[in-house]
Amino acid sequence: QVTLAESGGGLAQPGGSLRLSCLASGNTASIFTMGWHRQPPEKEPEFVALITENGFTNHADSVRGRFVVSRDSAKHTWYLQMESLRPEDTAVYFCTAKGVDQGHVKQYWGQGTQVTVSS
Repeated sequence: QVTLAESGGGLAQPGGSLRLSCLASGNTASIFTMGWHRQPPEKEPEFVALITENGFTNHADSVRGRFVVSRDSAKHTWYLQMESLRPEDTAVYFCTAKGVDQGHVKQYWGQGTQVTVSS
């Protein structure tokens, strides 16, 4: 089992920056993909970014060039650096992970952290 805990959300002005962190605990050795999703108000959750254990990254078109996902494997932590924030980036951000548990792939979610972009 894996537990994820986000930190770093808050209020930012348009054009501003924030960095989110996700700390994994439990069976962290089972994790092979780490990432972020977000859920804007009254919308379904959407993919934001991922990074694999080999360092491959992918970002949603809506954030590419503004957000960067990275990781510190030794600290079991990954990050989402968000630049040039826009009001439409306002959402609850969830860190996510995929791991193998008893031969099955499991998807893990954190509890979420609010990011609000407003002047």
